[in-house]
Amino acid sequence: MSERKITISFSTLLLIVGAVLLLFLLWQLRSLLVVLMIAVVIAATLAPVITIAESFRVPRWLAVIGVYLGLISILTGVVLLIGPTVVDQIQKLIRKLPLYLEIVGVLVQSWAVRLGMTEPQVLEQLNRLFDLQALTAWAFRSSQELLIRSYGITRGVIGGILSLILAFMLSGYMLSGSDKLIKGFVSLFPAPWDEQLLEQVQPMSERMGSYIQGRIVVSGILGIVITIGLRLLGISELALGLGVIAAVTNLIPFFGPVLGAVPALIVAIAQGGWTFLSVLLLFTLIQNLETYVLDPLLVGSSVKVNPLYQLLAVLGGAQVLGILGAVIVPPWVAGAAVLLDNLYLKTKPLPVSLTLTATPSLADSHKSEKNQV
Repeated sequence: MSERKITISFSTLLLIVGAVLLLFLLWQLRSLLVVLMIAVVIAATLAPVITIAESFRVPRWLAVIGVYLGLISILTGVVLLIGPTVVDQIQKLIRKLPLYLEIVGVLVQSWAVRLGMTEPQVLEQLNRLFDLQALTAWAFRSSQELLIRSYGITRGVIGGILSLILAFMLSGYMLSGSDKLIKGFVSLFPAPWDEQLLEQVQPMSERMGSYIQGRIVVSGILGIVITIGLRLLGISELALGLGVIAAVTNLIPFFGPVLGAVPALIVAIAQGGWTFLSVLLLFTLIQNLETYVLDPLLVGSSVKVNPLYQLLAVLGGAQVLGILGAVIVPPWVAGAAVLLDNLYLKTKPLPVSLTLTATPSLADSHKSEKNQV
């Protein structure tokens, strides 16, 4: 047998070494990359407001400053208006949670006895299921894993706050000098890729921004509806805190609504069966409202990404970056879908068989002419 010799050119070797060094450098700068990802998402979300301000002949830099000052003022006003009440109700919920879980355990045991499940093994399993220490330990471990993944990237709580501030500052710079930054970035690519990438910046920004805008609007609507609904159902003592929890967790697609409903259902079942059924019906109606009305209207119509890919983006983002990844990775997937669609799928040539079947033959054209005559 003849031996095959594998030869690698010097340029190929340099390319491999350069790629390895680039990956190593990106890994070392992963914290900065996450900050840049957040900054791009924030800039894409606020870009339409800047465009509207520019339509009134406001200088771009002045529009950026005005929008950011307005955003800071709104957030500060909301925190001052409902912040103390929300913190007080959440603290009250945490203090009463052991009592609620104990009541839930007693109710479940009584229901089991009524259904005839009086075996000691079944009751022991139910006790373990609603064991406060086990539930607390499990919730703490799960939350800690997600938070550690986020904090590991941002270097702790203080580092996370500083990273968020840095992301806001970078997004402001991106918005104020977006044209120069974009043209400078795409100029690194050879022709004709530079022009093609430049054409995709606007649709990518619109889709990423529309995703976050839609999720914020949907979460705000659901938070208000849940707060009002819980007040009407007799849980006015914790209604605002539970509504805020549901609104914040709803920013995470698929799993957020379920996580937000759990605290309210625990409080409801501890107050009685009818209250639990009412709250369960409330969250069921709200979930259907979100799934079939709000999400298709405000999120799905702009994202145009298969729900399976959105789910994988949430799971992958949470696996790598924790809670932070579950929020910021899906809009990046939506933006990447624009590149895949416009630069590959739409320009992909049709198979030869389809082209031949789509083109009528000469004999067929003659037959059609004879039939017409």
